Amino acid sequence: MTTPGITAVGVRRSFGSVQAVRDVTLEAPAGAVTGLVGPNGAGKTTLLLMLASLLAPDAGTIRIAGVDPVTDPAAARSLLGWMPDALGAWPSLTVRETLVMTGRLYDLDDAAARRRADVLIAEVGLDGLAGAAARVLSRGQKQRLGLARALVHDPPVLLLDEPASGLDPQARIDLRGLLRRFAAAGKTVLISSHVLAELEEVVDDAVFVVAGATVGADRVAAAAERERPWRIRIAGQDARTAALPVAQALGLDVALVPVDRRDILVAFRSEAEAAEGLRRLIGAGVAVAEFTAATGMLEHTFLDLGTTEGGRA
Repeated sequence: MTTPGITAVGVRRSFGSVQAVRDVTLEAPAGAVTGLVGPNGAGKTTLLLMLASLLAPDAGTIRIAGVDPVTDPAAARSLLGWMPDALGAWPSLTVRETLVMTGRLYDLDDAAARRRADVLIAEVGLDGLAGAAARVLSRGQKQRLGLARALVHDPPVLLLDEPASGLDPQARIDLRGLLRRFAAAGKTVLISSHVLAELEEVVDDAVFVVAGATVGADRVAAAAERERPWRIRIAGQDARTAALPVAQALGLDVALVPVDRRDILVAFRSEAEAAEGLRRLIGAGVAVAEFTAATGMLEHTFLDLGTTEGGRA
């Protein structure tokens, strides 16, 4: 049985006549990475601000490792590592000074804060920039500092808003490894990102938010089960030439088989159906060089929800 690190039930928040979050219910368990997925304007950042105790909900309940951030924000913040989309650091302080100062704010003594800063600087790959002022850091470097700052007090719950934004490919790989390590250590990780391919690589589960409300599990499951395109590449043949033998092996009308650059696109309703299609291609002697889903499951579900919810994505 999983332990809920974050729970929200019936959460709402308006700004005047604008209902930013109208009905969010979610659970992010300890020991797992949970993705928060939705289009721009869906209310994700407003929701994260409420979870971080920086904004009070108009209605509903929130618990952070069992603590109510509305009635006891100090206790909730001691359990939370909050990484906003923008760093918001003291621009004149160096990377090390920023982390030491943050540690002191979390009641670490000076020596402990300095030791922790050194550990985190190495962990997020800012070794060569420890003495650099925050204002001279690139976007990706500021993201690394923001993550380190969220980890200063070794919190059991992490709220990360667009942590991969601005990171180079190697830094993205490193971030995925860090997040999986945090989950393995029993931490609760809730991550919001527009980079769905990145989320696909790291999350254990995802919560979808559309127009300020979480999408029900049945609706998400129905979206996930709709046809998904798969890319097929045939060795030694261009896609237009290969379309005919692929169509014949799969029993399709070649005129209805689209070609995208080097690949042929064929829709399957499930992974089992895709596996059967691959078996038929190989059985027909088609030299399959590549066979892969054209979109990840998160992206596929997200796009389907956006289409069927009135095109809001």
